[in-house]
Amino acid sequence: MEIERINENTVKFYLSYGDIEDRGFSKEDVWYNRDKSEELFWDMMDELGDDTEFEVEGPLWIQVNAMNEGIEVIVTRAHLPKNAESSQFPFGIEDPEELFDPIFDAINETEEDSEEEVQVNDKLFVFRDFDELIPLASQMASLEDPFETQLYAFEGRYYLNLRFDYTLIDTKRAKDIVSMITEYGILSKMSIHRIEEYGTAVMESDAFAQIDKYFS
Repeated sequence: MEIERINENTVKFYLSYGDIEDRGFSKEDVWYNRDKSEELFWDMMDELGDDTEFEVEGPLWIQVNAMNEGIEVIVTRAHLPKNAESSQFPFGIEDPEELFDPIFDAINETEEDSEEEVQVNDKLFVFRDFDELIPLASQMASLEDPFETQLYAFEGRYYLNLRFDYTLIDTKRAKDIVSMITEYGILSKMSIHRIEEYGTAVMESDAFAQIDKYFS
């Protein structure tokens, strides 16, 4: 699990589905079991530690982004003026059971959206060095299969995003292409959404063709 302090009142968690399973929960628990999702939330909050100086007090606002490889949870603490009612503020949650409604609402909405967009799939690969991409690009640039590629730099590594539209390519061929890339890179547990937000875009399209053109 990754924890990032955004500001005085906001903290962000990122958990891969592997992290969730390591804590004894399943993806289904998070999506459909309110008690389990509540337990997972407090399990996350217990790991904040003293270093973050983030005290859980008063009303909270929880935003959950469900991603391909995990979930991102943003927790914001509201500071209420004296003599103010929590219901006056968007962060106000008077019924403790309602605290976890945003988790279910956000995940269920995202799940419904993903079902509509199931034809498009992202695969993210990580490379320790740019030189690892050069022989791969030479091999892949000549392919005429319909897929999109983007290249990002993040924390000293390079991340290649491979996007398939299954209305244009069959699943077997997509798996073959993924196998070819894993001879050079490793499938990453990071989500493309996280890389897009925190990484630096090196090549926003046709990464293989550009690498092959300028570096081969």
